[in-house]
Amino acid sequence: MLIDGVDINSINLQEARKSMAVITQDPVLFGGTLKRNMDPFSQYTDQELWTALGEVQLKTLVEGLPGKLQFKLRECGTNLSVGERQLVCLARALVQKSKIIIMDEATANVDFKTDRLIQEVIRDKFKDSTVITIAHRLNTIIDYDKLLVLDGGRVAEFDKPEVLIRNGGPFSEMMKSQNQSEKCSN
Repeated sequence: MLIDGVDINSINLQEARKSMAVITQDPVLFGGTLKRNMDPFSQYTDQELWTALGEVQLKTLVEGLPGKLQFKLRECGTNLSVGERQLVCLARALVQKSKIIIMDEATANVDFKTDRLIQEVIRDKFKDSTVITIAHRLNTIIDYDKLLVLDGGRVAEFDKPEVLIRNGGPFSEMMKSQNQSEKCSN
């Protein structure tokens, strides 16, 4: 089968998987060392891991952990906060230089400061990658290149955010609703 002139049967599935990172609402970490969670196939240097930790502002925290990169995570990383776990997942994506980042409500369970940090790292470090974000917080996606709005599992709108707002469709209504909620909560 050809898609845009590419025979999809010739795509190496393992290579395709290596080029993607998925960061979900519930961060996925495994029991074992922090290093193993960031670099499961031992492909990167410690310096590359430290650089990624610095870029997500976890370097100081990890330097203070017993064993540093060899710090033992409990199953699911429960000895780190949810925000710290999300940042480890983000650091893993940075180390792997992922070309496709899929974020499924990745900032839903983190505080505002961590949300902002994740968004800054995504915008700065993955500007040459494709970022697919599933989000309910509209401020998370308002400056994305394109937005796809689904309604009942069907595409309702697809365009630049400013165009969708100007068109007065579902996205515009969501923005109005969010702005109204923010006014009421202040």
